[in-house]
Amino acid sequence: MTKLFEPYQAGNLTLKNRIVMSPMCMYECHNEDGLVQDFHKIHYTTRAVGQVGLIILEATAVQPEGRISPQDLGIWSDEHTAGLTELNRLIHDAGSKTGIQLAHAGRKAVLESDIFAPSAIAFSDRFKTPIEMTTDDIKNTIDAFKKAAIRSKEAGFDVIELHGAHGYLINEFLSPLSNKRTDEYGGSVENRYRFLREVIDAIKEVFDGPLFVRISANDYAEGGMEPIDYVPITKWMKEQGVNLVDVSSGAVVLANIPVFPGYQVPFAELIKHETPIPTGVVGLITSPLHAEEILQNNRADLVFMARELLRNPYWAYQAAKELGIEIEAINNSYKRGWK
Repeated sequence: MTKLFEPYQAGNLTLKNRIVMSPMCMYECHNEDGLVQDFHKIHYTTRAVGQVGLIILEATAVQPEGRISPQDLGIWSDEHTAGLTELNRLIHDAGSKTGIQLAHAGRKAVLESDIFAPSAIAFSDRFKTPIEMTTDDIKNTIDAFKKAAIRSKEAGFDVIELHGAHGYLINEFLSPLSNKRTDEYGGSVENRYRFLREVIDAIKEVFDGPLFVRISANDYAEGGMEPIDYVPITKWMKEQGVNLVDVSSGAVVLANIPVFPGYQVPFAELIKHETPIPTGVVGLITSPLHAEEILQNNRADLVFMARELLRNPYWAYQAAKELGIEIEAINNSYKRGWK
């Protein structure tokens, strides 16, 4: 039995396999209103037909000022719920479970309006200097995450993932390179975790499904976070009821990152065993044998596929064929196609 196609239990949810579509920004909301478009219905449902076990939508903004770009999906308004509900129906009908990545871009928002961050430090010369968030701004943003979780549940999502990576708002609070606050949300690691702690608590009040958190386990910069620094943080996450840590890295500051297939696997492995907590791993994993090796050697629990699923939405069928097993297809025509 291959591990890649073994069911996985996350809280009260059973996934049919260990293949996850990683959140990837699509920038397809051309009316700049954050509403689901026909593109999203085709794009995501195609991967469900391709037998991906869990499909997590792109970073979806909990506030308009939290968009990475004006073309981002949104969930800051009740107007967004109908489109997301229809998208869930399509994906579920094709046999996959669904997740949504709740996000706030912080200082990496590229918008004409004001942008906000833990500290008034621009990401680079190409970005605006953000406004340092007041305590009221922080409370309002936590409430926005909570309301987004309520809408996520109403829309039918099976999983919520918090985007705490890649230099966006939650990551900015966690990293000492971007958080220079001197109040209760800055300084010590406990204080830098406080924003995420309060977001998790708020979501757990209104959403009883599995909760994942994506992290950037390595800042790749002097004075920044390293994988071992995340172990106490992931222990706190586990205590709060987080079901899985989705382990990525980088992008809180400009840095040279050594990139190669599986370059983030050691980070996921360390957090999985030192916390311990289930982990997902992402990063240039394209080979079915590589994915199987990661799972067989207990280095992670789920494999998050990104660009490879853009190139090949039917990667799961290919993987099953290469690993010598037969999987259920959406219909006999698809089954014949991969025999």
